[in-house]
Amino acid sequence: MYSLNVPVPGAVERLAADLHPKLTGFDRIRERHSLVCKRFDADEADVHHLRDRLRRALSPTPAFEARVTGIDAFERPTHGPGPVVYLSVESPGLRDLHSRLVETFGAVHDDLEGPAYVPHVTLARDGPADAVARLRSTDIDPITWTVSELDLWSRARRETAWTVPLPRP
Repeated sequence: MYSLNVPVPGAVERLAADLHPKLTGFDRIRERHSLVCKRFDADEADVHHLRDRLRRALSPTPAFEARVTGIDAFERPTHGPGPVVYLSVESPGLRDLHSRLVETFGAVHDDLEGPAYVPHVTLARDGPADAVARLRSTDIDPITWTVSELDLWSRARRETAWTVPLPRP
């Protein structure tokens, strides 16, 4: 399994670190933060073919803006224990790219991709309802950045298999 991820800037990592004390009641707290653009059901032997197809699919994609706007939660996530608390992300460019990639590659999970896609940066999962409510009511300063590259992440190797630069418009 691979995913095409948007690397998050240092400001988002610092925000996640600042929120860490409010996540102590959760069973699983994310230490590595990313923003998934698209998942791919490919194994290690297919990575070169996947990269070639992605290179063609991404060739007209310029850099785009993304913005963390608040904290929200999936009360009943499609996979794994919940709730899942996350940083909400707004990005028309990311949504457009996701839609194009789903059209080209198909959806790996219909309940996570296509119309169900919610751009987010996961903070933690499986915590008490009162902690979720406190986090949702936490005011944060929005963080805006330019997405100038994408990372193809290998779940099996737990590392970036390829980085794709996006040209500035």
